[in-house]
Amino acid sequence: MEPDSPAVPKRTLTEILYVIFLRMIAVACFWFGLQYWAMLVGYSLNGQARFDLLNLPWKVAASSLAVLFPVVSLGLWLTVSWGPVLWAIAAISQVLMYMVWPQIFGFNRLVPLMHGLVAALYVVFRLSLWLEARRKAEQVRIDLP
Repeated sequence: MEPDSPAVPKRTLTEILYVIFLRMIAVACFWFGLQYWAMLVGYSLNGQARFDLLNLPWKVAASSLAVLFPVVSLGLWLTVSWGPVLWAIAAISQVLMYMVWPQIFGFNRLVPLMHGLVAALYVVFRLSLWLEARRKAEQVRIDLP
C-alpha cells in the first residue's frame, strides 16, 4: 500500500463532526424553506396562508424566510463562512417573530428553543476547533529547532 499523500491534510474528528452538524442544519433549513414556500403558494394549511391572504407582517416575514432559508441551506452545506451568518439572521428573525411579536405571528416555543440549541452547539464546535488549532500551532512551534 502507498502511504497517504503528505499534501492532503487529515481531518480531525472534531472537523468531521462539525461538517456533519452543518449539513444536518442545512437539511433542516432547506425543509424550513420548503415549508414557507408551500405555505405561500397555498399548498399547505388548506390554502389558508397563501401570500394574497396574509396580512402585511406575515407577507414580509414569510416571503423573506422563504428566500433566506434555501440560501442558508446552501451556505451551510458548502461549509462557507456566510452560511452561519445568514442562518443567524434567519434564526433571529424567527425568534423575534415568535417571542417578541406573538400577537402578530403566534406563540411558538419550539422554534426559538431549537435555534438556541443549534446556536449553543455551533459555539461549542467553534470553540473546540479554535482550541484544536491553537494546540496544533503550539505543537508546530515546539517542534521547530
